Amino acid sequence: MAVYHSKSESETEAIGAAFARDLPGGTVVAMYGELGAGKTAFVRGMARGMGINCRVSSPTFTIVNEYAGERELIHFDMYRLSSADELFDIGWEDYLARGAVCAVEWSENVSDAFFGDEIVVRIEKIGEDERLITIGEDAPC
Repeated sequence: MAVYHSKSESETEAIGAAFARDLPGGTVVAMYGELGAGKTAFVRGMARGMGINCRVSSPTFTIVNEYAGERELIHFDMYRLSSADELFDIGWEDYLARGAVCAVEWSENVSDAFFGDEIVVRIEKIGEDERLITIGEDAPC
């Protein structure tokens, strides 16, 4: 488990970039954190660390955004889903089979879609711009 203290959105992105630089294809990143915690900023950093140079935004309304560069990143936002069944309905298993890195915001809404081999990233607000980022701990209860 690794713990980072971010003092700004750009630091959160830098932590995400360093984290994702060497992530192997097929990795699932289950993200947890309240609204506005910085999950999308972390994913923007992940994209940069993976050699992806396009605009990264929250897929809250589209559910899934796909980004290609040196490697592929698939960014899910489960905020609007109420169960893993809905995730499977949009082709979760097909996305996993592609071997891309999958970053999943609001993972608590679809926790039973995970197989236990995901990397957990928890982002907690500890101040106006400060965040505590924990990577590699077990999913919250």
